[in-house]
Amino acid sequence: MIILCADDYALTEGVSRAIGELAAARRLSATSALVTTAHWPATVPRLRAHRRHLAIGLHLNLTLGAPLGTMRRLAPSGQFPPRSALMAWSLLGLLSRREIAEEINRQLDRFEQGFGHPPDHIDGHEHVHVLPGIRTALLDAVARRYASAKPLVRDPSDRFGAIAARGVAPAKAALVSLLASGFAAAARQRDIPVNDGFSGFSSFSTSVPYAQELAKAFNSPAPRHIIMCHPGHPDAELAAIDAVVARRRMEYDALMHDVSLPERIWRPARETDTAPLQWPQTGTGINGR
Repeated sequence: MIILCADDYALTEGVSRAIGELAAARRLSATSALVTTAHWPATVPRLRAHRRHLAIGLHLNLTLGAPLGTMRRLAPSGQFPPRSALMAWSLLGLLSRREIAEEINRQLDRFEQGFGHPPDHIDGHEHVHVLPGIRTALLDAVARRYASAKPLVRDPSDRFGAIAARGVAPAKAALVSLLASGFAAAARQRDIPVNDGFSGFSSFSTSVPYAQELAKAFNSPAPRHIIMCHPGHPDAELAAIDAVVARRRMEYDALMHDVSLPERIWRPARETDTAPLQWPQTGTGINGR
């Protein structure tokens, strides 16, 4: 089971449009949405139209733009800190768990209010959801809010042998795996489903063909494997807020032109207005193809 997930829906209009086009072409399994951006409300109806064959989740954000509520410790200026600062405060134990928990619940509320359903899955922008001081707050919120159909929570780690075999941004993948140590076990202790393998890390170099990296991301998959990707149509807004610009167009082009992709990835099969996906703890065992 390969779950190909496009991160950053609602980051910009160009990113959202590209993800929607790929979903319509059956080139994606899932997407994760940023509900903290100004684009989220207007892009929700277009995203809902793909729900029949696309898993749709929350891309928890604590490093880009503004929070949905007051965060006097993390965002005293009204803007989230950069990833480097968030990681330092997390590892030093300086985050307020209560403040983090409140923002997590605000983002889950906004997803549900806008989309009309709980998320199918949850992950984090720049993988912040696995950091100390954040992971427990997230897993507690998921266990409390979703008693029956729990969303899958992304574990961005993988076996070091698989990371080495792929050979794509191995240092980055290994570092995230170390930061995520124990995350999957903590989720399973709360009966929260997680994926079994993860790939898609990249240096985002425009000198390397994305099709080549995508092929390697399919190597050494686990039984329920997530591959992340970051397609988009670049524009001035994207260039102003994100370091990955031209590369997003390269990813879009490669995904759109890969005629074998629809047969190699899993996609849900459900009615548009049905409940969120029912993920088993392990293995595939979920409707789709």
